[in-house]
Amino acid sequence: MRGPKAYKNFIKGEWVKSRTNKTFEDINPANTDDVVGIFQQSDQRDVNDALNAAAEAYKKWRLVPAPKRGEILYRVAQRIVKDKERLSRDMTREMGKVLVETRGDVQEAIDMTFYMAGEGRRQFGQTIPSELPEKYAMTMRQPLGVCVMITPWNFPMAIPSWKMMPALIMGNTVVVKPATDTPLSVFNLVQIMHEEGIPAGVVNMVTGSGGAVGMPLINDKRVGCISFTGSTEIGRKISEACAPEFKHCHLEMGGKNCIMIMDDANIDLAVDGALWGAFGTTGQRCTASSRIIIHKKVYNKFAAKFVERVKSLKVGDGLDPSIQMGPAVSESQMNSVLDYMRIGKEEDGAKLLCGGGRFTGGKYNKGWFTMPTVFGDVRPGMRIFHEEIFGSVTDLIPAKDYDEAIELANNCAYGLSASIYTQDINLAFRAMRDVYTGIFYVNAPTIGAETHLPFGGTKHTGNGHREACVQALEVFSEWKSVYVDFSGTIQRAQIDNI
Repeated sequence: MRGPKAYKNFIKGEWVKSRTNKTFEDINPANTDDVVGIFQQSDQRDVNDALNAAAEAYKKWRLVPAPKRGEILYRVAQRIVKDKERLSRDMTREMGKVLVETRGDVQEAIDMTFYMAGEGRRQFGQTIPSELPEKYAMTMRQPLGVCVMITPWNFPMAIPSWKMMPALIMGNTVVVKPATDTPLSVFNLVQIMHEEGIPAGVVNMVTGSGGAVGMPLINDKRVGCISFTGSTEIGRKISEACAPEFKHCHLEMGGKNCIMIMDDANIDLAVDGALWGAFGTTGQRCTASSRIIIHKKVYNKFAAKFVERVKSLKVGDGLDPSIQMGPAVSESQMNSVLDYMRIGKEEDGAKLLCGGGRFTGGKYNKGWFTMPTVFGDVRPGMRIFHEEIFGSVTDLIPAKDYDEAIELANNCAYGLSASIYTQDINLAFRAMRDVYTGIFYVNAPTIGAETHLPFGGTKHTGNGHREACVQALEVFSEWKSVYVDFSGTIQRAQIDNI
């Protein structure tokens, strides 16, 4: 019987083993007997090789016309379309979320790659009238050099594409470190890029731990930009590491997102939205609907319908098309969620309405399955109100009116996503104004971002940059102002501007 496939790092256009000669296993979270693949446990020597390759390749790649770079990305997008089902099934097997969701993840990579391919012909600057005669003024973008991407496990192809494609279309080169829980999806993406014509050294992939691979990447002076998606704790450390060299630093971190349900809301629609927002991807999204703030007039009605639907969710292996929620991504993530379930049970005043533990027995014994869990009567001051759980847990929070709902929504260290369910258009527009987040929805849950709009948050969620859309180009480029004086004389700007 053949064992699991061994995968290598990708450096300077070649698949190579780590210099450590050590590996780690990528495990299927729905069936721990299934080893998805064997990956390289790299160290700083492999990081140096990748950075050397990227720095050398940058010299030529930055000079490739942006439309030509776009043509390569367009071919990459077409190839991802062709391989979508295979890529989706690989992702479900290594990450656990249900197949319909991994197809959506791959589709995001398709959308982003097509979008950024088009930006090869749309890297617009400005032409500006000079304040002096016979003088021309304009602006243009310029690349940064070597860009490092440290990507998470919950969207293992979408998020790497959000980072890599805008960096590449701007003329940067890339070193990507995938999450150790989901390296295969990044491997698949990089392999397609290689096969569709990305020159050697332009894209490099090094697998391994955050300490052995991530920190050397962050601290290397050859790196012009770090783009990271993950926890606020790690993001803070990355920000501190980037500060001495003034590197571009893009951070996409935590969330504790809320749905506000007003007394005039379509309750059945709100239940549908809250179910999807809270338990899509097993709640393992930075945009998950982990707080549901409900007007007291409809609190009991909503809670009864919602809990009934939550109890009916089918949990299991995401490759089974009948399954609605998959496992936690890893044993450690499962244990973290179970710990928060325990904390919720001990919070004074919170009521466990359903779930609250781990599935056991039969098919569940070989996977990391947590129960869809709902706590009721949650209030500020409780840990489950404030802290990001990143799992299959959500809170129901009563509010006496709109103003208290807004106060509760903003009472949070994070500011990624929020939504409101109401039939009152005036209330909807007030909420758009009053909630301090980077993303807002009306009559929809807190998940569902589209690639042609900027993605990111406020407060402890991020550091002001955005992913996706044209705003992503700001992360991976610098502006240059250019002046051309054809007067034939010295013109001293403001001094001679009479």
